[in-house]
Amino acid sequence: QVQLVESGGGLVQPGGSLRLSCAASGSIFRIYTMGWYRQAPGKQREVVARITSGGVINYADSVKVRFTISRDNAKNTVYLQMNSLNPEDTAVYYCNADARLLYSSGRQTYWGQGTQVTVSS
Repeated sequence: QVQLVESGGGLVQPGGSLRLSCAASGSIFRIYTMGWYRQAPGKQREVVARITSGGVINYADSVKVRFTISRDNAKNTVYLQMNSLNPEDTAVYYCNADARLLYSSGRQTYWGQGTQVTVSS
């Protein structure tokens, strides 16, 4: 199995910044795409940003320019730098990884437990 542990959420004022981190551990052979999703109250989970092992990045239109995703393949860790936060960014943020386990031929999707981000004055 793969465990994803997120950190860095919290309460921030509008216009502020936060940096989320997500570290993957377990019997990992390889991690392919890693990403961040978010779910606001009463809404469906949506993709925020994704990054492949080769560094190809995609962002949701709502966060382009303001958010930056990066990863450290040696540490199996993905980051999300969030700037110019506004109340509409308030949500639980989930880390996501597509990975292949040791002694396995298939890829599976794994999720973290989520970290709350609240943007409020």
